[in-house]
Amino acid sequence: MQREVIVIGGGIAGLQCAKELQEAGRNVRVIERARGVGGRLATRRFEGQPIDFGPMFLHGHAEPFLRAVKDVDGVVMQSPWPRRIQGQGTPCQPDAFAPTEQRAIIPAGMNCFAKHLASGLQVQLNTRIERITADGNCFLLRSSADEEFQCQDLVVAMALEEILGMLGTMGAVPELAPTATLLGMFSSVPSLTLLAAYPLEVPAPDWDILYPEDSPSLQLVSQDSCKRLQPRFVTLVIQARPGWSRERLEQPEEAWSTQLLQEAAQHVGEWVLHPLWTSPHRWKFARVDRGNELSRPLLTPINGNLRLGLAGDVFSPGGGVQAAWLSGSALAQRLLNEE
Repeated sequence: MQREVIVIGGGIAGLQCAKELQEAGRNVRVIERARGVGGRLATRRFEGQPIDFGPMFLHGHAEPFLRAVKDVDGVVMQSPWPRRIQGQGTPCQPDAFAPTEQRAIIPAGMNCFAKHLASGLQVQLNTRIERITADGNCFLLRSSADEEFQCQDLVVAMALEEILGMLGTMGAVPELAPTATLLGMFSSVPSLTLLAAYPLEVPAPDWDILYPEDSPSLQLVSQDSCKRLQPRFVTLVIQARPGWSRERLEQPEEAWSTQLLQEAAQHVGEWVLHPLWTSPHRWKFARVDRGNELSRPLLTPINGNLRLGLAGDVFSPGGGVQAAWLSGSALAQRLLNEE
């Protein structure tokens, strides 16, 4: 009998882990609480025009990851984006511009990478797992809608703090005590993000991404519409610095989104204050704090017969989408090789 596998989390790490396990013949189900896959690799659409409000582009140097990116329909790697960079501020992922890195965008939206990985997988959306218990025979998962799921191998692939929360629902499990202690030493950083759309007639800037070096609040401003083949609107994505975001996470969205718009106008132009619409988003766990990554995913035997695997951007050096993908791939291989 093949061991049943459930993956909690439909982000890049969970999807890649599930993909490799299924290709090896395992019976895999992915459970995702949101209405779509991708996690922090997020894209919205305004009258059909995509807007990326998580990672603005993909980057990496690991050949398996780059092959997976190149396999996505419509991906553009020949003319690395962003080509036009303004400002001397620090990018979210400074390594993205190292000579060893390749960069890629997907004009149809960065979330297409996640959808590509999910193709052919059994994915159950809009399902929030509330509790996990384990006996000698299986893990028992219960959702907020009182659905029950069982498996012998369980993968939790989420943001660091969300993984800790999920493990906390299991109660006292001696085998997990060292894991919880280890992960509790690390942290993610937040990012308050604002999407804004404008008519094509506005005096759009002559850069793709702005990294302000002298702003107390702005991490970056991305002219997202530059990535689109035939944009109908000029779209900006404004992301705040982690410290500024942390101080305002619990404030009403109207307060901090107005402040971000005003600060962006100081750097871009007065026209930024007059959008067609804006849409705020709180990334409570936007990315792993740099330098807080582990070297590989974790796999822990539970009660002798069960296995619990953990994957995500914290479980591979460098952080970011490549780290998440690599951790999912590495965990799948450990599950297959350590049976």
